[in-house]
Amino acid sequence: MGKKRKQPEKEVSVKKEETAPERPKRTLLGWKDKDAEVDDSPFFRNKEKLLVTCSRRISYRFRHLMLNMVSLLPHCKKDSKIEAKESKGSTLNELVELKNCSSCLFFECRKGKDLYLWAAKSPNGPSVKFLVDAVHTMEELKLTGNHLKGSRPLLTFSSNFGKDAHWRMLKELLIQTFGTPKDHRKAKPYHDHVFVFSLLDDHIWFRNYQISVPHNETDKVDRGGLDKMTLVEVGPRFCLNPIKIFAGSFGGPTLYDNPFYVSPNERRAADKRKKAGKYAHKVKAKTKRKAHEQDNPLQPDEYADMWKGE
Repeated sequence: MGKKRKQPEKEVSVKKEETAPERPKRTLLGWKDKDAEVDDSPFFRNKEKLLVTCSRRISYRFRHLMLNMVSLLPHCKKDSKIEAKESKGSTLNELVELKNCSSCLFFECRKGKDLYLWAAKSPNGPSVKFLVDAVHTMEELKLTGNHLKGSRPLLTFSSNFGKDAHWRMLKELLIQTFGTPKDHRKAKPYHDHVFVFSLLDDHIWFRNYQISVPHNETDKVDRGGLDKMTLVEVGPRFCLNPIKIFAGSFGGPTLYDNPFYVSPNERRAADKRKKAGKYAHKVKAKTKRKAHEQDNPLQPDEYADMWKGE
């Protein structure tokens, strides 16, 4: 039996694993190549995004106020309720990061009747805690003003915001929080309403006005013709009383502490003491009157028995 012919060894070619090219990153303006990540444009692009949420057991009036603010801010994202505990700061910071936002408005309700508003820049701060007073929602006011939903607001501040450093910081924080970016996908390229922040008695008063212009063809407003424009209030209304400004996001070192702040619990306790003092004064006056009647009895009347015999 013949031997098998030895066959030459075949060269085994190792194929390199072919991997799919990396997918370019998608942005609001289209697909972005990896080489074009470095933007040398001299123009600043505002990428501000806002997260709006509230605490559990919030009352219906305060929830309606939060929904009014959500409808007025097209660059915000709404999330589910959060438990108002001591660890809410870390929870909110994680939530802001998951939602890809840079600012946060947190409506915190205490005892069902006190509303606190946290405005924070995440994750590095600063943050401020407000007490919200004089709340009036759009549903309560029923004003005649009306503007386009999703339009960008103009922000106006009273001139006394520049008198102190903490007011200047609050002004910048409000600008970055309530200002809608120009190229945001949900914003409409119109300015038909204005947010007014007025500083009075160390409180910030918020108002929202529609910019009303005549629509007749003969009454068209020229550029700069502000004398024909009118402001019509839309709502909502509320007042912000700053309590503390923190260096971090939802906490950290205290930058400013309001010395004139009085908590709602202290105000209610003072009202109770006042009412209790009023009642004590009434009881004291009654006791004093009885003692006076005993010390000064009435003299018998000489004509008391005049008509008894008849």
